[in-house]
Amino acid sequence: QVQLVESGGGLVQPGSSLRLSCAVSGFSLDFYAIGWFRQAPGKEREALACISNSDSRTYVMDFVKSRFTLSRDDAKNTVFLTMDALEVEDTGVYYCAGKYGTSWPLTPAEYNFWGQGTQVTVSS
Repeated sequence: QVQLVESGGGLVQPGSSLRLSCAVSGFSLDFYAIGWFRQAPGKEREALACISNSDSRTYVMDFVKSRFTLSRDDAKNTVFLTMDALEVEDTGVYYCAGKYGTSWPLTPAEYNFWGQGTQVTVSS
C-alpha cells in the first residue's frame, strides 16, 4: 500500500526555518520521484521542488530557490524539504507527492500519490 506522510509543519515567525519530512512506504525512492507542493488559502496548488528517483537530482522552483532545499534519506525512505527565511507568504498546506519515473513535469496532475499535507503558518 502506497503511503506518504508529511510532518514538521507548524506556526513560526517570519525569518524562521522549518524542515518538513515526507515518509514514504509501499514504494521505493529508487523508482519514484517525489515532489513538494503547497496550497495557500484561496489559491491553486503550486509546485515547489522535486527530487529524482535514480540520482537524487533536485530541482527547486526559482521563486523559492534561494530559501528552500531538498534532500532524501534512503535508509529512512524519507524526503526532506528545508525552508529557511520563511515569509508570511509561505503560509499554506504543504504536500509531498510521488510519481513513478522521472520527476518532470513538476505539476500536480502528473503526480499520482499524495500525502495528507502539513500546515505551515508564518505569522508574527
